[in-house]
Amino acid sequence: MLKVGLTGSIAVGKSFVCEVFRELGCHTLDADRVARDVVGKGTPGLEQIVSAFGGDVLTADGELDRPKMASIVFGDEEKRLLLNSIVHPLVFESQNAWLAAREVEDPDGIAIVDAALMIESGGYRRFDKLIVVWCEPEIQFERLRKRDGLSEEEARRRISSQMPQEEKKRYADLLIDTSSGFDATRSQCRQVHSELSKISAETRRD
Repeated sequence: MLKVGLTGSIAVGKSFVCEVFRELGCHTLDADRVARDVVGKGTPGLEQIVSAFGGDVLTADGELDRPKMASIVFGDEEKRLLLNSIVHPLVFESQNAWLAAREVEDPDGIAIVDAALMIESGGYRRFDKLIVVWCEPEIQFERLRKRDGLSEEEARRRISSQMPQEEKKRYADLLIDTSSGFDATRSQCRQVHSELSKISAETRRD
């Protein structure tokens, strides 16, 4: 099985790209969903977060208060690194189990894991190829403001807290630019899928 990492900065269109790859027959996993699951109510992951940050990060019903957690770690490098040190190992473990299961059921397939912090965490090294999704900075800024209802200051703060897009692109084996909208992005996804299929076939021959 060809194992592919997919990453990109906030609000660049990773979810849409993953949906297209799913339509094209790839197995896809949203690491953000995994990250939510591993710190769900009653999990050891959530217990570790409460131990590190205190009970104030919980909602009244015992779930992680994600907006509050985000407000604590965005712009505070030390706290963000602490949170990542708890969540990333749990996410890696869950991803590896998922990849192993997909390989058993479809050894000739393509499995794509979508994770925003794949480069920063070093997780990209576990994959055969890395796709970086990106878009022009002002488009990213407007998408983020519209999607999350943020002020201009808060949107720019969240973007600046992440690795710059240009730096992420340097890690890429394959790039997808979502700046021109859905149709152009879908076309690029088809091209990348074709390349991945060729790589997968060559790997099987080897």
